[in-house]
Amino acid sequence: MDHGLEAAIQDKSARVGVIGLGYVGLPLINAFVTAGFRCIGYDVDRNKIDALAAGQSYIQHIESATIAKWKAQECFEATDDMQRLGEADVLLICVPTPLSDSRDPDLRFVEGTARAIAATLRPGQLVVLESTTYPTTTRDVLLPILSESGLQAGKDFFVAYSPEREDPGNPDYSASGIPKVVGGIDEQSGRLAEVLYSQSIVKVVPVSSPEIAEACKILENTYRAVNIALVNELKVLFDRMQIDVWEVIDAAKTKPFGFQAFYPGPGLGGHCIPIDPFYLTWLARKQGQSTRFIELAGEVNSRMPEYVISRLSEFLNETGKPIKGSRIALLGVAYKRDVDDPRESPSFVLMDLLRERGAELTYNDPHVPKLPQMRNHDVPDLSSSELTPEYLAAQDCVLIATDHSAYDYDFIVRHSQLVLDTRNATSNVRDGRERIRKA
Repeated sequence: MDHGLEAAIQDKSARVGVIGLGYVGLPLINAFVTAGFRCIGYDVDRNKIDALAAGQSYIQHIESATIAKWKAQECFEATDDMQRLGEADVLLICVPTPLSDSRDPDLRFVEGTARAIAATLRPGQLVVLESTTYPTTTRDVLLPILSESGLQAGKDFFVAYSPEREDPGNPDYSASGIPKVVGGIDEQSGRLAEVLYSQSIVKVVPVSSPEIAEACKILENTYRAVNIALVNELKVLFDRMQIDVWEVIDAAKTKPFGFQAFYPGPGLGGHCIPIDPFYLTWLARKQGQSTRFIELAGEVNSRMPEYVISRLSEFLNETGKPIKGSRIALLGVAYKRDVDDPRESPSFVLMDLLRERGAELTYNDPHVPKLPQMRNHDVPDLSSSELTPEYLAAQDCVLIATDHSAYDYDFIVRHSQLVLDTRNATSNVRDGRERIRKA
């Protein structure tokens, strides 16, 4: 055991470095700074570094006042200089792990970060991968690159995996309030990682290996993806039978055991649930196995935007209008309610489909004032339109894709010609229900 590093962690003199200052990395820094650690943040995006240096946050649930407080206390700095990775005693990797166009894991950010760490790696450092990935990544991808430094893992430096667990927009669970699963490549690494996170996280759950911790994360999100696929499939069936799936779910969840409510939507969004199951299916193919159940769930969920567009077409047909040339207002481009995170949002798939069909598209999102560029979508240059009575009345249909609580749904329905609701957001609207359809 590196007693020097453990002692430094326990007396909080160890410096914590976080690589990747996005929706995972920045809240993680907040947890460690709040616990009394000095932190250094690393990111290749110079715009983020400049914003943080100016005391400005670019993530909704981390306020600019919080960044300014870190600066005033001189407990945080941000840099894009990866030559400074050796200054941190602990390095937490929070970089993206997207899918390639063929839906294979794309680990180039993890691999690039590992090479940067290896170039400055020194004895006594702990490296923890937090990015969501498939089991064996830490041992088979990260560790060999770090070992190119010539140092010996488990003796000179230490390696663990601890999956990020963020729930943006949920005020009940911050990064420090969510139990942390930790698995080291050896006993010493696991012990150091456990000691580290126990300083700032409400509960640490040690497991026997990084593979267990990696598989844990995949299980959590595959569980959600499969159950969401189930209710999405039931939604399509029940719509044909003129049965309200939302009312069905509300009735079912009164059972105090054996049932957990999941809800349908226009598709899956966020950086984990739409992606993680495909890590598992890719890994299964490498092992010569098939994961038909998981693959089917992915197919069901990925078809939901097409289903929404088909419902929109039917709805417009009732008024004698095609999608082509119709003015469609998309409400909500964030992937979930009350967040500013657009990653993997089904709203961008809906935009693609609407533009392909010739719709005149505009949008509103109180949390996303301008559409960001997305890797897999041809995003139009649009800013959020103000929800005035005149704007709503001018639309042929208002499509609710994200049910932000800031929306006044009575107001929206009152001033709109047609409202297509993919989130059951208008369930409490009483007047004008003839203008509403669910999708």
